[in-house]
Amino acid sequence: MRELTSWLSGTSDPDRFPYAAVLERFHRVGKHFVEKDLLALLDETRARLTPTGADSTTGRGSGTRLLADFLDVTLDKWDGRYDYRTYLALRLLGLPDWPDDTPPGQDSRPPWEGETPGWTVDPAGARRGRDRLLVGLVADALAFELTASAHATDLLPEQRPAPELVLKRCRLGIRAVSPALARLGLTEPPADREPLAAAAALHARAAPVHGTAQELALRLSMLPVYVSHDEYLFIRVLQAYECLFAGLVDELRATIAALSAGHARAAADRLSYARDQLTTASPLFSLLATMQPESFRTFRQYTEGASAIQSRSYKLMESLCRSPEATRLDSAAYRSVPEVRDRVRAGRPSVDDAYRAAAREGRLDGPDRDLVQRRMREFAEAVLQWRRTHHRLATRMLGPRPGTGYTEGTPYLAATRSIPVFTAVPDGPRPSPTDPTGGSPE
Repeated sequence: MRELTSWLSGTSDPDRFPYAAVLERFHRVGKHFVEKDLLALLDETRARLTPTGADSTTGRGSGTRLLADFLDVTLDKWDGRYDYRTYLALRLLGLPDWPDDTPPGQDSRPPWEGETPGWTVDPAGARRGRDRLLVGLVADALAFELTASAHATDLLPEQRPAPELVLKRCRLGIRAVSPALARLGLTEPPADREPLAAAAALHARAAPVHGTAQELALRLSMLPVYVSHDEYLFIRVLQAYECLFAGLVDELRATIAALSAGHARAAADRLSYARDQLTTASPLFSLLATMQPESFRTFRQYTEGASAIQSRSYKLMESLCRSPEATRLDSAAYRSVPEVRDRVRAGRPSVDDAYRAAAREGRLDGPDRDLVQRRMREFAEAVLQWRRTHHRLATRMLGPRPGTGYTEGTPYLAATRSIPVFTAVPDGPRPSPTDPTGGSPE
């Protein structure tokens, strides 16, 4: 590859790395089919970037860190370590993928909009950053739909959706980000605006400025394994859900801290915000359900080794609600995230633990106790509804086929969808389940 060879023979300045040329080659065939010669050149690049014995995090400028993260996700199949986190390029987006759930150093600060990372004490800044990322991901997915429908790109050319399906995706995408737009103080497209025009307006408003670190990170995080059109949507929605669950982890940690300090109403507020985040994100499932099953079955042949069962953020969220039973910790779900399992076994506190301790020690009395209980039940129902919808969507797409990542697929989801979220409070009455993935044209 001429551009990369020329870069390697020159100063090899990370800030001048030929990202566009490398991306073009990956997009032309899909990550699974990239030529070995190109992968070997990228491996050589990595060797120059991080000499043997060098510290991988110190002494690096932002350009070097970005290139190292890009090489990490482009060489995952070459290295034989391809998984869900590298498939979604979480590190490039500043989303958690570190070996444990301890916050990384300043060198790993996410680039998105320069916002304060979610592990700091600034909840407003962390929430804004996540909202901007969520909106940016969905806006980018819709922009791809518009560009492809206008025949203005040859990226991922196989199995293009029909015009009516593009309209539906634009309508659902706008709905999915409307709550985040409101929280950011951005005006959402008028409800009566034609969906394609509304999606174009969303992208114009929410897309990061061309040439910025945020815009480059967004472009580099799209590395499909094949050339099926719908894989673009699939990746962006999964990235959006990772953004969501990373946020829920922050809210649950803050809930535990608030309960431990005797601040019941602050704990209730955090749980309420977490519930709202999960509930208002339900249109993301509706958007994902517009994938063409045949397209999904085509590209998923090449995602073996990557499965949502490997999501650290989801397991962190689950284990911060309460400590899983021994059988759950020994399941494939937690064996795929050993660092989270080790933290649970080491006795990391959960909301359940903090609630029981606060009640036992007299820090939760009367109305405050009732309020926290109510918020815990509401959040639990939102999680259970998410699991049920996930199971229905997986059944619709996969049927009896096994899952990727060497998992059993829908039987696993069926077996885990009713696991209690909390055990310290009794379950309340459940509303009638709704299915955001249903066949409605909306």
